[in-house]
Amino acid sequence: MSRHAQRERIIVIGAGMGGLAAAIGLAGHGYDVLVLEKEAAPGGKARHVMVGDAAIDGGPTVFTMKWVFDRLLEGSGQRLEDVVDIGMAKVLARHFWTDGTRLDLHADIDRSAEAIAAFSDDANAAGYRRFCADSRRMFETLKEPFMADQRPNMAQFLWRIGPLSIHRHLALRPFQTIWSALGGYFPDPRLRQLFARYSTYVGSSPFMTPATLMLVAHVEQDGVWMVDGGMHALAKGLVRLGEARGVRYRFGAGVSRIVTREDRIVTGVVLDGGEAIEASAVVFNGDVSALANGALGTAALAAKCKPVTPAERSLSAMAWTGLMTVPEFPLVHHNVFFSPDYADEFGAIFERRATTAAPTAYICAQDRASDGTLSPEARARGTERVLMLINAPGDGDMTEYDDQEADKCLTLTLDQLSRCGLHIDRTALEARVTTPASFNRLFPGSGGALYGRASHGWMASFRRPGARTALKGLYLAGGSVHPGPGVPMATLSGMLAADAFLSDRFSTPSFPAAAISGGMSME
Repeated sequence: MSRHAQRERIIVIGAGMGGLAAAIGLAGHGYDVLVLEKEAAPGGKARHVMVGDAAIDGGPTVFTMKWVFDRLLEGSGQRLEDVVDIGMAKVLARHFWTDGTRLDLHADIDRSAEAIAAFSDDANAAGYRRFCADSRRMFETLKEPFMADQRPNMAQFLWRIGPLSIHRHLALRPFQTIWSALGGYFPDPRLRQLFARYSTYVGSSPFMTPATLMLVAHVEQDGVWMVDGGMHALAKGLVRLGEARGVRYRFGAGVSRIVTREDRIVTGVVLDGGEAIEASAVVFNGDVSALANGALGTAALAAKCKPVTPAERSLSAMAWTGLMTVPEFPLVHHNVFFSPDYADEFGAIFERRATTAAPTAYICAQDRASDGTLSPEARARGTERVLMLINAPGDGDMTEYDDQEADKCLTLTLDQLSRCGLHIDRTALEARVTTPASFNRLFPGSGGALYGRASHGWMASFRRPGARTALKGLYLAGGSVHPGPGVPMATLSGMLAADAFLSDRFSTPSFPAAAISGGMSME
């Protein structure tokens, strides 16, 4: 490690998962890393919402792709298990329909196939097995050459997966939508709806998302992990790992602008209060549209980031975090209550920019194990912590969503839950609502879209920017850049940002062991 490297300061703007991962990786190579976060705590979207004395996860709740975190800490002598308690879920999710039926997906494929056969028939169970095999092959094809590497252009991508492997290219099914492809596996429309929901994991409509995104099903099947304390506890664990490497964190420190020299090389940042901090490089862990619209100052426009237009935005949400009286209803940790008209739901959001009258609802019952066992603490107090949400358009910079609109959406949501058998008395629910407008204020430039650009069309994944920008010394991380949204993907983006900086600084090509290790020495 050079003394020069030890003296260099790198600033990370934003303590979301991407920023936390970039900080860990860069500090592991001897750099002086300072993370600046405008909020009072780390995590970004993986945040806690306080309702009374209860801390409730108000963002992502599904933890998958643990191998990403294993790679982040590879060679460091540290493990994720050292800072957070985790265990694998046995029941991935429980699904409900308005016809009174319900279905559990299990961590074990055979058990899920048996459940599907009992729920529907043997033909759909056989289709499920074929679906699992195909989604696994898609994931294995894309894992290293696309997800875990710097963003390629189309020619580079085709070369990486094999220029002569036409069958591998076609097996990714980029020109078919998820909804269309699922018809070949599941004659039962309820199952088609269930597995089409994976498009919403990237904030998109199943009627416009390429069938390639079926791979999300394998990501879940490969392991859904339960984190004690939720996703916000994971973020705080990453802070502790960063601190062990010397990373410094300043919370409540918003950045007003990025500073450059006349020759367009980054030299530091200026905070909201006017304090200037010098740095050799900056990693921006925020929505790329904030850079593009000048929210980080005019100098940052030289990065030439393209804003995501309102028509290209992903889903937002109406989200209620709170406490509800424990119901006489078979909830597990992850629960989905399906709309009776999926096409209308996504047509409303992406075409009419509205919510539907009978929205699909998700409930994370945070005091329950994956099999539905309620914690003793929740049972004793008679209430349980929940995150309840429905999909909404990413129009938070154009629509304010006043109390009347929020109340209307809650009524629609509770009515839909009731149709599926879960009756929640509004007087027994104490919750705080987060609207698309609220999300836009929390994450400037996003318009409230929680996943950046929607994954609509076969070229969508190639339109996300990579870690490098046109502004020397400025790098990107977060869910709005490559490889995409979600906790593990945003974490990968931070690892890729760190690798891009190191590769540029030392003018040596990166290689897989260093590209996303985070803990490997350059020596």
